[in-house]
Amino acid sequence: MKILIKDGRILDPATKTDGKMDILVEDGRIARRDIWIDEKQENADEIIWAYGCYVMPGLIDLHVHLREPGGEYKETIETGTKAMAKGGYTTVCCMPNTSPSIDKKETVNWVKNKAYEVSPIQVLPVGAVTIGQEGNEMTQIEAMKEAGIIAVSEDGKSVMNTKVYKEAMKEAARLDLPVMAHCEDRYLVGNGCINEGDRSIQFNVEGISNAVEDVIVARDIILAKETGVKLHLCHCSTKDSVIMIKEAKAAGIKVTGEVCPHHFAMSTDDMVDNNTNYKMNPPLRTKEDVEALKEGLKIGIMDVISTDHAPHSLEDKARHLSEAPFGIVGSETAVALTMTHLVHTGWLTPMQMAEKMSYNPAKVIGIDRGSLELGKAADITIINPNEEYVINVNEFLSKGRNTPFDGHKVKGKVKYTIVNGNIVYSEQ
Repeated sequence: MKILIKDGRILDPATKTDGKMDILVEDGRIARRDIWIDEKQENADEIIWAYGCYVMPGLIDLHVHLREPGGEYKETIETGTKAMAKGGYTTVCCMPNTSPSIDKKETVNWVKNKAYEVSPIQVLPVGAVTIGQEGNEMTQIEAMKEAGIIAVSEDGKSVMNTKVYKEAMKEAARLDLPVMAHCEDRYLVGNGCINEGDRSIQFNVEGISNAVEDVIVARDIILAKETGVKLHLCHCSTKDSVIMIKEAKAAGIKVTGEVCPHHFAMSTDDMVDNNTNYKMNPPLRTKEDVEALKEGLKIGIMDVISTDHAPHSLEDKARHLSEAPFGIVGSETAVALTMTHLVHTGWLTPMQMAEKMSYNPAKVIGIDRGSLELGKAADITIINPNEEYVINVNEFLSKGRNTPFDGHKVKGKVKYTIVNGNIVYSEQ
């Protein structure tokens, strides 16, 4: 298929290109980039008029929960990836906390084959660190890498057995695989369900202190220093996480940090009631933490914006705040929240947004994506930065409706998503 994208603002972090330009896509690749390409001469199968829009490398989400196998009532690989295509994502990394968990090569192969059958976008599995994610025995990481994992993680929890975790880090370092860390001291968290402070007191529930995250961030950075592994810290939520990542990078430790839109778009002050859609892990934090996260993204301490897309059923989220599961959906709102809360407010430039949501994620997992250079795979996201709309969960393609952003007015909308030169989503 031959696609000509006309009059868009090209944002390509790989070449530092920021300007009005046309792009020709042919045979799944970037064939031409010029100030002006004659549409009559090229005779394209499809012409996309992108005036006033950002044209950037396809978005890459390092952190999603597709729930399949085992949790199909919450989400499936098909429904999740269609939602992600609508959200502008061309590649996503699915976490291993499924049932059964992605802890052996057979399950890796199953996920890959299923995605090949039903997904409009690229799905890259993340393998578990320990068998059954029980924290006791390391998985066969090399076999899973041969099957196609791009990282290992115990997401949803931390490996509390430090000896086992260190051995897994050493093996991941040997195989040049990143470790994606969910930082939570399970002994400190207890029965906590929201941030420790005024809201936990008001709603009469147990709180989660910043130390729950910070203690494990410190431990994992120390282990990364000793093992030489590439450490990616998922969904960072605290001011001290930003400080520790800054110091680790200054010391030459191979560490990257990730922030989710809900953690920079909301604070505990926005929790107007005990609605369980405010319940995620890590929890919404204070305004001071939010400001630190935004500053960390602005100056490059925090490398990546990911969604931690975590769909749940309406029934599960209808439980009491202390009993409802953690997590919110995010794939269909991430672009709008990033544009509204970071780009339009001056925290990030449009180019920085492309870096955090495409170029840097590609570097973290070592894939040849996140670029609009000539000859590269034509993974492209087109966004109208100025289109305003109201988030409506009834319009989601995801099975999940669990978000605190329903009804919020936002600015910035995905218009097209292109994967390997094929249009997988266009707003009709």
